[in-house]
Amino acid sequence: MILGMSVAAFTQLHVIISLIAIISGILVAFGMLNARLMPGMTTLFLLLTVATSVTGFMFPTPVDAPRVIGSLDPANVVGAISLIFLALAILALYAYKLTGSWRGVYVISAIIALYFNCFVLVAQSFQKISFLHALAPTQKEPPFAVAQAILLILFVGLGIAAFKKFRPMARMPAAA
Repeated sequence: MILGMSVAAFTQLHVIISLIAIISGILVAFGMLNARLMPGMTTLFLLLTVATSVTGFMFPTPVDAPRVIGSLDPANVVGAISLIFLALAILALYAYKLTGSWRGVYVISAIIALYFNCFVLVAQSFQKISFLHALAPTQKEPPFAVAQAILLILFVGLGIAAFKKFRPMARMPAAA
């Protein structure tokens, strides 16, 4: 049981939160490419991406999971790094209002957080979708590496383009 739910029900909730976070994040990223802030969608993306990472920590670590440091497994490390970038994005957007270099901090941090969600989506897809699992059962095979490399290249390009293009117009005060 996790938060009073069966592991299966909690997993379903976590997956739904994750998919909505990814979809909203993609919309926010496309908004950045058009210099649009999209406040409601951005809040949804940031909130659900934080929820994705936080709920990810609540799963029991499998006994046979590889360890990075001590009891930390790779999923915990990705979640922790994602939360650091999310904190930077939230700080840049809500505390510093994207002023000065905080615009760049926001863009880079938000894109990296979205990348980590998509990275996990690809990894989970290779674990759970039989066609993909057959191609890379241990996730050490070339098809998995190629899929993750393509994802990384796409996100590097997206990040560079968003950094260059995301300059939302400041709201002008109403005329008296």
